[in-house]
This record gives sequence, C-alpha cells and structure tokens, in this order.
Amino acid sequence: MAKIYARSLAGKEIVTMGGTVLGELENIILDPETGRLIDLLVKPDSEFDFARYRKEGKLILVPFSSVCALKDYIVVDEKRAER
Repeated sequence: MAKIYARSLAGKEIVTMGGTVLGELENIILDPETGRLIDLLVKPDSEFDFARYRKEGKLILVPFSSVCALKDYIVVDEKRAER
C-alpha cells in the first residue's frame, strides 16, 4: 500500500461517488489514543446544501469511514457520510 502524507491531503476537494462537490478538506480529526482517523473537517462548497451533515462551526464533519478513494480528489460514499 502506498503511503499518503497528511500534508498532501490539505486543500483537496471532497466529492461524492456521484460527483457532487462537498467542499475542501480543512483538517482531520483523529483519536489520540488509537491513532484512528475519525472525521474529515470540510469547508463546504458555497452551492452545496449541507443540512444533512453534522456541523462544527462553519465546517461539516464527514466520517473517515465514508472515504472510498484518495487520489486527485477525496471520494466519499454520501450514504455513509450523512448523519
């Protein structure tokens, strides 16, 4: 498995498997005891309706478990990403 460095993820666009742009990766939340990635903090796209997502301030929380692919974009399964 290829290594992916956190700094290479900064600012990446988050999109659903259907191609809808959720926004841009702002930060990552992890469990300090286990090191497990918990959530992506996403700055939502201005045209995206993020009412179905958990919020933290002006950012939305996308569970890391919903991530399907990490390449040029971070692709998430929207069914697992919503509340």
